[in-house]
Amino acid sequence: MASQALLVLSFLPLVHLLVPLASAASIQDLLRANGLPPGLLPRSVESFSLDPSTGLLEVRLDYPCYARFDSLVFFDRVVRGNLSYGSLHGVVGVAQEELFLWLPVREIVVTDPSSGVIFFDIGVAHKQLSLSLFEYPPKCQPGKQSKPVPAIGEGFRSRQEKGLEEER
Repeated sequence: MASQALLVLSFLPLVHLLVPLASAASIQDLLRANGLPPGLLPRSVESFSLDPSTGLLEVRLDYPCYARFDSLVFFDRVVRGNLSYGSLHGVVGVAQEELFLWLPVREIVVTDPSSGVIFFDIGVAHKQLSLSLFEYPPKCQPGKQSKPVPAIGEGFRSRQEKGLEEER
């Protein structure tokens, strides 16, 4: 009996990951259940999975694409990160354009939802944005080519290849 109680107690830290995934009908539900805004990822999500033992979230998109929040953001076909309540650490597959440079998004954190801000670690800086920008999943536009050019790092494309010159 004591060993059963010990076994149950050893799984309690994982319950916060299991419950949201079991009740998550969509990636937006999963993000919301974990203290992140539902519009953090684009509408073009094909599928997602969460490893409850590690917290590794893997999101597959229909195609690599670009979305606009306050600046242009590139989403690779697969986006990964370690999900914990209020944060996505070790992000891979997301880059943000800053002053004509593509910088990888490494971490996304909401420390206090009542503050109305979300923090992005883009390597050289921490960017603070309004949570209201992420209320709804953005429409994501594919570029003219489907393969990223490794200019700065994996998953990046040049301005010309994005096919978004008309927006500027």
